Amino acid sequence: MAFFARNKAAKRSGPSSHVSFLKYADYRWLKIAAGFSALTILIYALIDVEPRHSGNSWYGYTLGTIGAILILWLALLGWRKRSIKPGQWTLKSWVSAHVWLGVSLIVVATLHCAFQFGWNVHTLAYVLMMIVILSGIYGICAYTILPKQLSSNRGDMTQVEMLDNLRSIDRQLHDATQPLSTELANIIGASLNDDPFAGSILARLKNQYPSCPTQYAFETVGAASRSRATDNVDDIVRAAQLLSRKVTALSNIRRHLQLKAQLEIWLYFHVPVTFALIAALTAHVVSVFFYW
Repeated sequence: MAFFARNKAAKRSGPSSHVSFLKYADYRWLKIAAGFSALTILIYALIDVEPRHSGNSWYGYTLGTIGAILILWLALLGWRKRSIKPGQWTLKSWVSAHVWLGVSLIVVATLHCAFQFGWNVHTLAYVLMMIVILSGIYGICAYTILPKQLSSNRGDMTQVEMLDNLRSIDRQLHDATQPLSTELANIIGASLNDDPFAGSILARLKNQYPSCPTQYAFETVGAASRSRATDNVDDIVRAAQLLSRKVTALSNIRRHLQLKAQLEIWLYFHVPVTFALIAALTAHVVSVFFYW
């Protein structure tokens, strides 16, 4: 009996742990969000007669209240992540609800304002909400696609191991420069100070480093090894081979950093705009009741 109980529990808990938050509980929150959106559209279509529905009609106030509560609830996700507790509301369930109910806000807010926009705080709140939702959609795509690319780029190595490998090549390069000319030694020496974490955030996101001293050293020493115009050509060839290995190792690290930046950068945009949205939403609500 104990064996069957454990087996039954494993069947319940095993597969679910690998289910994406988008598919949580057989798309439970997608179905809820889709059903709720369809209901709001249906009611809007049924009551959209003369005088036409607007943001200050009974239906506009109803959808506005629902939308405001949804926005504030969705903004609690960051707090929820820091207070994970066992129970029915797991983090995966919360994130699934966050995503699908967040998307449904497009329908709720658009019908709330009845497609009426202008240069005012009300439209500002709507625009900020759309920016938050779109940045959130980017985040979903990033967390769905980029982790696989990160894993593929690393292979069997961790980031620490990738850096250790780079330092090992640098030590070998340092020793390989001893028999070389002062000019080549200085060029290779500059590459030893090539910090993979250096560069602007834009350079990291684009993975473009046009002034990379390692690439310059690789091209220069490689050309010297092919010319065979010196007596210590074997030493130059060895240095060129080590530089080739370093270019590959450095490229993998920078690609790793690029993917991590693409995975994380949206949060530095999504979170501040969310606070701006809450501020604009507060101004929107206050102004509505002030002029009511």
